[in-house]
Amino acid sequence: MGKKQEREELSRGLSNRHIQLIALGGAVGVGLFYGSASTIQLAGPAVIFSYMFGGLIIFTIMRALGEMAVAEPVSGSFSSYANRYLGPFAGYLTGWTYWFMWVIVGMAEITVVGVYVNYWFPDIPQWASAFAALVLITGVNLINVRAYGEFEFWFAMIKVIAIIGMIIAGLGIILFGFGNGGDSLGFSNLWSHGGMFPNGMKGLLLSLVMVMFSFGGVELIGITAGEAHNPKKTIPSAINSVIWRILIFYIGALGIMMTLYPWNKIGSNGSPFVLIFDKIGIPGAADLINFVVLTAALSAFNSGLFSTGRMLYNLSLQNNGPKFFGKLNKWSTPSRGILFSSAFLLIAVILNYFVPEKVFLYISAVATVAVITSWTIILVTQIKFRKAKSKEEIRNLEFKLPFFPYSSYIALTFLALVIVLIAFIDGMRVALVVGPVWFLVLYIGFRLKGSVKGGKPIEDKKAV
Repeated sequence: MGKKQEREELSRGLSNRHIQLIALGGAVGVGLFYGSASTIQLAGPAVIFSYMFGGLIIFTIMRALGEMAVAEPVSGSFSSYANRYLGPFAGYLTGWTYWFMWVIVGMAEITVVGVYVNYWFPDIPQWASAFAALVLITGVNLINVRAYGEFEFWFAMIKVIAIIGMIIAGLGIILFGFGNGGDSLGFSNLWSHGGMFPNGMKGLLLSLVMVMFSFGGVELIGITAGEAHNPKKTIPSAINSVIWRILIFYIGALGIMMTLYPWNKIGSNGSPFVLIFDKIGIPGAADLINFVVLTAALSAFNSGLFSTGRMLYNLSLQNNGPKFFGKLNKWSTPSRGILFSSAFLLIAVILNYFVPEKVFLYISAVATVAVITSWTIILVTQIKFRKAKSKEEIRNLEFKLPFFPYSSYIALTFLALVIVLIAFIDGMRVALVVGPVWFLVLYIGFRLKGSVKGGKPIEDKKAV
């Protein structure tokens, strides 16, 4: 199945507004609403700098991916590029690892859906809510790519409105004393409780692990390239705005939180979002934020299922996955890959029925290693991508990574640092065991696949 056929079969049903909001949905997840407290406890107000550093690295990674995605827009994205420029095993490793990451994250997300539904309806079993979410999102993804795009557009919009509302409300309290008897609070909370770096450089460094985990999903922009109306226009626009989204949504929102409340108190009395909306007198603040986080979980699950289906589809084109996944339904959707992923996600429904929530404590660690693997391969592939091009081809690239190759090597060093830091965080070290075991399983699977076919798998050069 070659390049021309792949591009004709996949429907280019994602418009510019879809791509922009998918990018935003990938960069801003559930962690900002409820998971930010644990990151703040590690670094204090210095977490702002963690997001600045992490944001610059993510921008570098996304520009590296964007350079390839604009030149060669395909649905399999970085797995397809790795297959061509690093070799079949790199494509195999990247594709299956990214699929594994989203299945693991998907299990966590539909579990979270059950928790939030229980907030309103405590009598509904958690497994039932998780199963309903699985059926709903699977249905959305099976229809066509535009249905996915519309669903993601509106769910991401809910997150955007909630965060902007929180920032505006917080500034109103800080500057004008809204909800505080007219007394403005000022910004002294940022340095009055142990300074900007209350836990020193150690706290700042350790927070980088959770910061990078929170950015997992931003690479979805590359996955959408094969189904975008005009990838040469929409992909650069979405990637270039990622850094500003990070600055506004993460740094802005966390800065407001830590200005309104001492950093060491955040999370002790519930979600900071709830506290802020409640303080300015918005009725039902807890219900409102519960709804926002519920939609954020569904949004993340929706994007995960979308990406797993496309990754399995492209793996089949590379000869790195069963040809079964290469068939599309009448709406040009990789339905077989989507249903295969959904079948695995049923495990989460079963776990919600039989075992306690602590099963999911290690998910963030495992997912972090998986996504850092993908980001690392994106950077290494882009280096090889440049080496494979002539000087004229490099000059004609429409969307170049700035400061190449220095930016690439700085980003790779940063990712290596994050992996080392995982070893110093209790509860996350398990990822340093799970990661190598997973890679070994993939290597064995790759070698067995090659021996069954009588030798090394044939790379489909046209699949990119």
